Amino acid sequence: MSNALTDDQKKMLLSHIRDVNDFPQPGIVFKDITPLLASPQALNMLMDHLTERYLGYDLDYVAGIDARGFIFGSILADRLGVGFIPIRKKDKLPFTTITQKYSLEYGFDEIEVHIDAFGEKKGAKVLLIDDLIATGGTAKAANELIKVAGAQCVETCFIIELKFLNGRTLFKDDDIYSVIEY
Repeated sequence: MSNALTDDQKKMLLSHIRDVNDFPQPGIVFKDITPLLASPQALNMLMDHLTERYLGYDLDYVAGIDARGFIFGSILADRLGVGFIPIRKKDKLPFTTITQKYSLEYGFDEIEVHIDAFGEKKGAKVLLIDDLIATGGTAKAANELIKVAGAQCVETCFIIELKFLNGRTLFKDDDIYSVIEY
């Protein structure tokens, strides 16, 4: 496998992503990854692709954003032989945390990570992963949270990017990789 998916591989992944109209509210077309998760062939092909891409990055950790980023992140961390770090919504982690606020179209929200998530290693190399980037607020906050915690976010990876929502523009100097783009 090369670092780019073939057209057939992209078609396979796309065939396992379902559109759900008017979810979670009218006018939204939700990209549902549960058919992808239910297909051992599609999920394995995706994870093989991501494993190959990130093998040479010399990562210390993979961080996943609550909740679907946990799925892809933990599988990838296991395949790469590195630790997995959960980045969760506020008040969901049991130990002392660092918190990052971010804007929503209707206000603010917060995410957090354990204060000792990246251990004693200053500048730990971290890959951030989530299922989808839309407007980018949550992912950008997670990216900043990794930096505040003393680690280095070497790249932010998304399975799906909704390009028409321009979430990528929040990342200016940060590296982003999207497997599938709409």
